[in-house]
Amino acid sequence: AMGTPYDSDEQLARTVGKPVVGAEIRIVRPDGSPAATGECGEVTLKGPMLFRRYTDPALTAAAFGAEGYFHTGDLGLLRPDGHLVLTGRLKDIIIRKGENISAQEIEDLIHTHPAVAEAAVIGLPDRERGERVCAVITPADPAAPPLALDALTAHLRAAGLMTQKLPEQLESVGELPRGGPLNKVLKSVLRERYARGAR
Repeated sequence: AMGTPYDSDEQLARTVGKPVVGAEIRIVRPDGSPAATGECGEVTLKGPMLFRRYTDPALTAAAFGAEGYFHTGDLGLLRPDGHLVLTGRLKDIIIRKGENISAQEIEDLIHTHPAVAEAAVIGLPDRERGERVCAVITPADPAAPPLALDALTAHLRAAGLMTQKLPEQLESVGELPRGGPLNKVLKSVLRERYARGAR
């Protein structure tokens, strides 16, 4: 997908554009059925610009649907104007320098730090890396001095986290934004808030 000079400021700011010529984008529900316009689901696609297969047939079978659509793992929706909006990732993966990093793995280790009550790890846009790892925490003791990034990374290193997965940014908040019937952390809100300082 891509934007054009004819798109409005709102379209350029809020979407990733329309599918390029030859690309077919379909949003699917968890059961594999096509989602309605404006309904969020997994972004699947096919077209001549897409690779044909993996060298491992098992990976190919898992990644491509019966109609040849590739399952990207991204969550998004197609608006009535045909523009694609990306809203998150199916497996909450951060892609840094081409490497997939599990946010959950980092969060689990951050929660073992005594100064942390809650943590959410997100990927933020980065020109050099694609995404950078940002940890957003709530302190266990709001009156205590704030946790420094170097102290957190030292803790994570000691816990065995690989260097390339260490957070490069640390933010501390009074509480994490939550919503929905399960009261889940709204990482999309955090990404929007801290992406304003994208490097």
